[in-house]
Amino acid sequence: MAPVSLSDESQKDYRSNSLWRLTLRRIVRQRNAVMGMIILAFLLIAALGADIIAPFDPNQVLIGVEEGIKKRQDPCIHLFGCPKDQPQHIMGTDGNVRDQFSRILYGSRVSLMVGFTTVGFAIIIGTLLGSISGFAGGWIDNVIMRVLDVLMAFPSLLLAITIVSVLGPGLQNALLAIAIVTIPVYARVVRASVLSVKEMPYVAASRALGGSPLHILVSRVLPNAIPPLIVTATLGIGTAILDAAALSFLGLGAQPPMAEWGTMLGSERNQVFTAPHLVLYPGIAIMLTVLAFNLLGDGLRDAIDPRLGQTP
Repeated sequence: MAPVSLSDESQKDYRSNSLWRLTLRRIVRQRNAVMGMIILAFLLIAALGADIIAPFDPNQVLIGVEEGIKKRQDPCIHLFGCPKDQPQHIMGTDGNVRDQFSRILYGSRVSLMVGFTTVGFAIIIGTLLGSISGFAGGWIDNVIMRVLDVLMAFPSLLLAITIVSVLGPGLQNALLAIAIVTIPVYARVVRASVLSVKEMPYVAASRALGGSPLHILVSRVLPNAIPPLIVTATLGIGTAILDAAALSFLGLGAQPPMAEWGTMLGSERNQVFTAPHLVLYPGIAIMLTVLAFNLLGDGLRDAIDPRLGQTP
């Protein structure tokens, strides 16, 4: 029987699918990535199912709703011995007599939205600037890089505080500020990848065949800049969430009564000794979220980097 020959398109699809399967197998073998994905799965469940899981509206003041309720009430779980006549709040209540557990759940929505939105915006602008800078070279490269160097010369959080102070406090302005200060990171990652890839033989072959610069950049160069960009973006989401929480803690980000972890920390920061649960639970939520993205980023880096010499 004559061997069956595959078309060029079929061979390309087969190689692409094989590469994805190989990458997924490598990711699954990374304990850091698996642990990060497990934590993120719980966070996504909490964020998407907050309407179902949360026992109360996050902004509902419970005075007059529950008998015997009081502000900054300690956590009460009937299953663990809390008196039955005391209202059950597994994470207690805050200074405005709102259920802390419900606010933590809804806060996961805000934090994940902050991370993905800011990093997504920064990736789009950074990829555009980095690809143009690395592919064009010359004075265009110098101008773009020097402007980005000026941005990177300032501490990121301090620059974000300055931008929000000029624009005015608010979650949207905080997102914009965080995105602006992180653009140089992604632009430099893309530029470095473009500089290394554009000298490859297959890029030279595309030029010899008459490919336009835009076609070569989009179809030959940029696809090879995606893996390091994915790793950097995964690590950057955790940093963006941490910066947003810091701005909210200072009163420059999310404004009350929005359920946001940094705002919750800032409003109850003076109760660290009298009602530590009001500071402990939002802090743990921020820590777990940032840890999850850091673990996932480390695992992706180890799985994608071909220099590690991993076998399928």
